Amino acid sequence: MSGAKLVPNIPTVEGIPIPPTTSKDEGSWVRPETADDVNNPASSRWYLKAQASALRSGQYIGMTLHYLASPRPPNPSFTLTIPSLLSKYKGTFTLQFYTPKGYQDASKHGKRYPAVVNFHGGGFTIGNGTDDARFARYVLDTCDAVFVSVDYRLAPEYPFPTAVDDAADALFYIIRQSADLHIDPMKLATSGFSAGGNIAITATLRFNEHLKELADPENKAPPVPEHKIRAIATWYPVTDYSVSRAEKRATCVKPEHTLPPTMTNLFDGSYLYPGDLKMDHPWLSPSRASNEELKEAIPQNVLVYTCEWDMLQKEGEAFAKRLAAEPLNKTVHHRMIPGVPHGWDKSPDPLKPAMHTQEVYTDCCRKLLSIFNAVD
Repeated sequence: MSGAKLVPNIPTVEGIPIPPTTSKDEGSWVRPETADDVNNPASSRWYLKAQASALRSGQYIGMTLHYLASPRPPNPSFTLTIPSLLSKYKGTFTLQFYTPKGYQDASKHGKRYPAVVNFHGGGFTIGNGTDDARFARYVLDTCDAVFVSVDYRLAPEYPFPTAVDDAADALFYIIRQSADLHIDPMKLATSGFSAGGNIAITATLRFNEHLKELADPENKAPPVPEHKIRAIATWYPVTDYSVSRAEKRATCVKPEHTLPPTMTNLFDGSYLYPGDLKMDHPWLSPSRASNEELKEAIPQNVLVYTCEWDMLQKEGEAFAKRLAAEPLNKTVHHRMIPGVPHGWDKSPDPLKPAMHTQEVYTDCCRKLLSIFNAVD
C-alpha cells in the first residue's frame, strides 16, 4: 500500500507522524497560572527541555525520510548568522538562504529579487529552517524569488516572545542588507507553517511596533530603507491561544486525527511562559489584535491555507474572514485542503511527497508571483 494513502489519517509535526489518541484527558498541563515551577511541576522547565530534546531527535529522523522523496528538495545556497537585537535573550540565530537561478550573477546585472521570509513549524519547540525546503523549491521556480528560512530560537529555552522578536529582527536585517543580498525590499512576503504560520503573521505586528519606536526623534538608530511587505502566506496557523485545546479538539470535524495532548502540552508548556502570560496578547494570538493593529501591520494580501481535520482549521478560517471583512478589507484567499490533518505536507513517506502538495504549493506561489508582479 502506498504511504501516501496513509498520510491523511495521521497528523504530522515536522515529519513526525503522531498516532491518534483515544484518551479524553487533556494531560496534566493547563494554561499556566504561575511562573513558579514548584507550584506547577508539570511545566518544570528542565523536564520540558528533556522532552523537547528527545522530540527533536525524532524529528530529525522524520525530516530525513521526508527529504528522500523525489524530487529531492534543494539545499540552502548559503547561511548567515545574525544577532538578536529585539529579544531580552541576547545571542544569535541563523538565516537559511535558497536562491533562484541566475542569483550568482545578480551583481553583474544589478538585478534585485523578491524575497519570501519563511518560518518553520514545530510548536515553537522543534524544527529547523530547512524543514520547508520543498516549499522553497516552488518559490524559487515559480516566483523567481529568494527564499529565506529563519532558524528562530526555540522554546522552552527561549519562550514567548523570542520567536516573534527573532522574526522581526530577520525582517529588519534583510531590509537593511537588501542591496548586498540582491533583494528588492519593495517586494517582500512572509510565509510559515503551523507555529511558523503564527509567526508569519505576528512578525508583521512586532515589526510594525518597532518601526514606530524607530520613528521616535530621540531614537539614534539608522533609518530603515524604504520597503514593503506585500503578502503573508500562512499554512495551518495557530491564531488564538485564548481558546483552550480541549475546545479546539471538540469543535474539530475529526478530533481523533488531531495532535494528542501529550504533544500540545509540551508545545504550550514550553512556549507559553511565564505563567502570568496573557493569552490574548496580539503577538501570541493575532486574531485578538485590534482592528487598528491589524490594519496597520498586516499587508494587503493574505493567503491562508487550512487543513480540514486540524483543530486549528476553524480559527484559521475565522481569522481569514475577519481580515477580509470591514473595516480591514484585506485581499484574502482562504483555501481548506479537504481530508487532511495538521502538517499533512510534511509526510515522512520516502517514496513520494504528500498528496495535494504539488498543486497547493503551486497555487500559493502563483498567487505570490502575481502579487510581486503587480508592483512593476
